[in-house]
Amino acid sequence: MTKSGKIKFGVVGAGKIGNFHARTLAKMPEVELIGVSDIDMLRAQTIAWNYNAVAYNKYEDLFPQIDALVVAVPTEFHAEIAVKAMNKGIHCLVEKPIADSVENARKIMEAAEKNNVIMQVGHVERFNPAVVEALKHIKDPMYISMERMGPYDPRVASIGVTLDLMIHDLDILLSMMNSPVESLEAVGASVLSSHDDISNARIKFKNGAIADLTASRITFERLRRMRVYQDQAYISVDYISSRIKIYKKKNDPPKTLKDIEISSPKIEKKEPIKEELYHMIDCIKNFKTPTPSGEKGLNALKLALEVTDKIKRYDLPRNPAVKEKSKIAETVSDLARAAKIIAEEKLKNKGIQR
Repeated sequence: MTKSGKIKFGVVGAGKIGNFHARTLAKMPEVELIGVSDIDMLRAQTIAWNYNAVAYNKYEDLFPQIDALVVAVPTEFHAEIAVKAMNKGIHCLVEKPIADSVENARKIMEAAEKNNVIMQVGHVERFNPAVVEALKHIKDPMYISMERMGPYDPRVASIGVTLDLMIHDLDILLSMMNSPVESLEAVGASVLSSHDDISNARIKFKNGAIADLTASRITFERLRRMRVYQDQAYISVDYISSRIKIYKKKNDPPKTLKDIEISSPKIEKKEPIKEELYHMIDCIKNFKTPTPSGEKGLNALKLALEVTDKIKRYDLPRNPAVKEKSKIAETVSDLARAAKIIAEEKLKNKGIQR
């Protein structure tokens, strides 16, 4: 931390999300953006120049200069980088999903606890002002519908849409439910990549509540919305426009539309990524448990991995090993049919009919 009390931040990962973090941190008076690291030095240098920081090719060279780090690299490298940083006493914001496996997520959480540092998971939708406001009105929901759709983005083709997009909604869903998951069903398909590009899950909770979630990255229209049905009320949330509509009945039962009260709470426009980083700064300065914590991030990851596993289970023909076995079976079958035809032709030529 500088003499002025500013927290010295670094960013590892010079992709789209890393650039967002660097740009936001550079504008925050409580922060000094020290550097940006990436294996692609040109990308790191470009972002560093834009925000008056230093570019680093090796992320370890950034560690001695900083108090806190944003880890915005591909998911499979989260654990490696975050654990090394926290072992140096550096607070970390690890982009979602927390890790690529439960085992690696636990390594990150253990490193944070061992080194007594803040570790926040980057579920930025938690800080969407529409979500923040909606959670104030949601109580014991009976049915939830969540949709998150948009166009294909090659930069995240290394993971499926469940881990890339749906995990946001899984995290929010778990935050509003006071009941454990009882069962889960999921279907999906890989259309443009080798992973799931469309994913649909139905989650049942022990209290009887049901949630339907859909995530797609093969849709040209961007859509981010949630609809919640609960006793006496229906709540509609549009994440993109930050609008909420709440429908409540004034008379029981309603006889006309006039018996239904429709309200739209006023929502202050705020930038979610800035709110997320301010939250981390507050947690660092006052050593508070961040939202979401590692445990919450792990719970969302577990559910996302279960959805992914269900999709793979019902998508066997796309499994390379199964495809190969299928090809072999088809070849054997074709040879058998050919042998039968040849044999029958020989018998026919000899005047023997079957």
